[in-house]
Amino acid sequence: MKGKIAFEEHMAIKETLQATKSFAGESGRWDDFTSQILDMGARRLENMDATGIEFALQSLNAPGIQGILDTDEAIAVAQKGNDTIADAVVRHPDRYGGLAALPMQEPDAASAELTRCVKELGFKGAMLNGFTQKDVPDSAIYYDIPEYRTFWATVSELDVPVYLHPRMQIPARAQSYEGHPWLMSAPWGFAVETSIHALRLCGSGLFDDYPNLKIVIGHLGEFIPHSLWRIDARMRFSSRGYRGTRPLGEIFLDHFYVTTSGFFNDPALRNTLEVLGTDRLFFSADYPFETMQDAAEWYDDTPIVSEEDRITVSRARKVQRFLSQPMNVAEVFTGLPGVTTPVEETVDSFAALVDGELDDLPEQAFLNVGGAEDARRKARELQG
Repeated sequence: MKGKIAFEEHMAIKETLQATKSFAGESGRWDDFTSQILDMGARRLENMDATGIEFALQSLNAPGIQGILDTDEAIAVAQKGNDTIADAVVRHPDRYGGLAALPMQEPDAASAELTRCVKELGFKGAMLNGFTQKDVPDSAIYYDIPEYRTFWATVSELDVPVYLHPRMQIPARAQSYEGHPWLMSAPWGFAVETSIHALRLCGSGLFDDYPNLKIVIGHLGEFIPHSLWRIDARMRFSSRGYRGTRPLGEIFLDHFYVTTSGFFNDPALRNTLEVLGTDRLFFSADYPFETMQDAAEWYDDTPIVSEEDRITVSRARKVQRFLSQPMNVAEVFTGLPGVTTPVEETVDSFAALVDGELDDLPEQAFLNVGGAEDARRKARELQG
């Protein structure tokens, strides 16, 4: 299937690279992994082309900024990482988008950097690599606490999603893993750590204060969709300090989206879809920690996603791209020359798209074009 959009794909800069070695360094392929995660050019794009991934949101590797103890250093490295992603987006605007790395050591600095990334760099949202350490190695700051309400106010005002990504728990807080280091990372600990953080957000009253917040988590929901019924069932007997004004399951279903990153399994996908529905699930590979080939082959072949759903999603994404018609008044912001498209042609083009007459065209063909004929012309140019 062509036209896939991947929501969680990773890159690194030299300042953050070594912190990822604990994830991939023992696999025997550290040199190849380094080449993959640092590359934002030909190799990554060739992988995307070969697997039908048309567009990918890029984010800084974990733990990234969240593992930097010094606040000033965190601010500087976040800016460098985001600028690196922005450079790649400028070079390949039809293929890449950005999720901002943020210095959560200081909420106001995080708000400022998110605002810069969204308003100046055109980023689509933020990627938070779990809890943040600050000043001392044993620290772990979660974002449900009152000190972070100003940050969430900024997120709400900008109306962009925040992706909450896993990281390993620090040794001083990981007594339950003693003697079993394999439990701490991707096989189990990632889901435990991220699900706890997500549930803390749900139980903090945050979504009552900012009802338009959108949170994304990977790995088919970090076990949460499977557990929602039991969470709500037990909490009916004792809320134990829960501060949400609605059942937790209702909050999760209203405010959370999940991706397939690193979890390519039919039974798990079926459960997630039954709980959340197709409109809350996005494709991701989790490159380079997982291969694009494994992710795409599974997604393309799984019988769980019906052909009707695939067609609906593909057309919806094309409509979203088509809404970027280059208007004359937008030239000052986009740098693209405006075009004049008659209303009748626009309506006819949208009808053709929705009716399936343009299903053979790639999503890229609908970005910054006037009407259907422009899209067909751009498709021919893309095909060389």
